[in-house]
Amino acid sequence: MTTPPLLTIGTRTSPLALAQTVEATARLAAANPALAAPDAFIISKIQTTGDQIQGRHLAEFGGKGLFAKELDTALLDGHIDLAVHSLKDLETRLPAGITLAACLEREDPRDTLIGVGLKGLDDLPIGALVGTASLRRQAQLLHRRPDIQITLLRGNIQTRMRKIREGEADATFLALAGLNRLGVGHEAACILSPDELLPACGQGVIGITCRTDDSRVRAWLERINHAETMSRIFAERAMLDQLDGTCRTPIGGLAALTEGGKLTLRGLVARPDGSALFRGELAGADDDAHALGRELGARLRRDAGDNLFQ
Repeated sequence: MTTPPLLTIGTRTSPLALAQTVEATARLAAANPALAAPDAFIISKIQTTGDQIQGRHLAEFGGKGLFAKELDTALLDGHIDLAVHSLKDLETRLPAGITLAACLEREDPRDTLIGVGLKGLDDLPIGALVGTASLRRQAQLLHRRPDIQITLLRGNIQTRMRKIREGEADATFLALAGLNRLGVGHEAACILSPDELLPACGQGVIGITCRTDDSRVRAWLERINHAETMSRIFAERAMLDQLDGTCRTPIGGLAALTEGGKLTLRGLVARPDGSALFRGELAGADDDAHALGRELGARLRRDAGDNLFQ
């Protein structure tokens, strides 16, 4: 008689999602002796609505929550015990009964530019065609380079890189963390500093959700949670929540811990066409991350005015 696995882990089906799940399971096995056996896990690959919609903006169908909808349902129905996510794709308000139980240590959160012979945003030719589905990236690029043309470009990392090679656009953006996790960081034409392109809140972080009342799984996940990363995420997601962040509004945010133990949070909100862009920065105590995020979010919302969010 076969012994059932101790954990069923849900994940999206893309190569990056699977690589992140392998990393998460390795961390779990290393930190929890009960999970060290080869048959302790089973991975359930779940196709999400967000992955199936390729030709249109997600905002037209319900936003970035579509990358987690089926995983959330599987969790609540008991078909899986935990779900591994790219944290930037998680909505700020999770469904009742689901909690963000762990974050792995953050990879490099910066964005990269993908395109032949490019060393920076100013190397893009006048009127260049840039493919992206991210309003955050679009708004920041157009604010700096209003001459650029934008075309919708969606798909996993491999798909978007192939589309650039085939000439569907002159360039695109990809998160450096994803490239690194797939071993293709060298494919980036250049890495963009947060001053040039502020990342998405949660970018570079693997987040793991489970049922709120599942004390067994929460105890296992607590052992792999990276406290510094979680603190930074609390600040970024609190800011995002205050801004009522959806993929209809271009929002960027990045928190960092200084050597003195202070938490610094940078944020921005913009119009999709780049015609208006508002930035802010606050610093505070590490243990006050949530309040810091809410304060900066409120400040940005006040500076931008309600018209930007309508």
